[in-house]
Amino acid sequence: MTGARTRGPARAGQYLALLAYLAFLALPFLWLVSTAFKPARELGSLHPTWIPEDPTLANFRQAFDEQPLLQAAANSLVAALGAALIAVTVATPMAYVMARRRGRLSAAATGWVVVSQAFPFVLVIIPLFLVLKNLHLINTLTGLVLVYVTWSLPFAVWMLTGYVRAVPAELEEAAAVDGAGRLRTLCSVTAPLLAPGIVATALFAFITAWNEFFFALVLLKTPEKQTLPVVLTHFLGAEGVADLGPLAAAAFLATLPSLVVFALIQKRITGGMLAGAVKS
Repeated sequence: MTGARTRGPARAGQYLALLAYLAFLALPFLWLVSTAFKPARELGSLHPTWIPEDPTLANFRQAFDEQPLLQAAANSLVAALGAALIAVTVATPMAYVMARRRGRLSAAATGWVVVSQAFPFVLVIIPLFLVLKNLHLINTLTGLVLVYVTWSLPFAVWMLTGYVRAVPAELEEAAAVDGAGRLRTLCSVTAPLLAPGIVATALFAFITAWNEFFFALVLLKTPEKQTLPVVLTHFLGAEGVADLGPLAAAAFLATLPSLVVFALIQKRITGGMLAGAVKS
């Protein structure tokens, strides 16, 4: 009885903490959506409301008229998809080696992951800029994709290593007995079982590249090449005053792709996380 009485308040506290966390994440987005549909008169009101009294699409029309949002969205999509596909393609065999051959190599790779994620962007932007300049990749989406792949690859390898370890080694041994080589085993046996983990890792790389601002700001110069996060800053005036309605509308549209992709593959992501948490 004492244990049951103790678990009740503890579980209630967990639910309250979860609700508070959900509210912390949801309220800014709801306020963004509300602002995107408010007319200028309501945006300047001293008593703002959550629900627009007179919803309008004028902010969206103004946003598209003022800035090349479609071109910027296409650039972001190319950079994010390219980074996600390349990162997963390179990280999968690396994670396989790290998971199956534990030792100094695996320990060194894990240390590489930790160290790479500890460095702030500002410390690496100058070397990256010089390297890309020598390769004539400044102001190109190709150079930006390479930077995104370099930045997301360590964490992608670390994520996929846990998923590979969850795949029973006995399955690979059985494939080897049947005459399959390492590459065929990886493609025919291990890779299909890693599908949830690969999807989760690809989504991580995609969202990281889609939302990234600093590298895109430094490496892309012409308006035709700029990504969506950079274009959103153009809604700020010379004195730092934001054109709030169009900015909120553009930011809302920039958020939608990540939400849609996440909703479509939510089940695979959940399965990948659970699989990566289990070790054989």
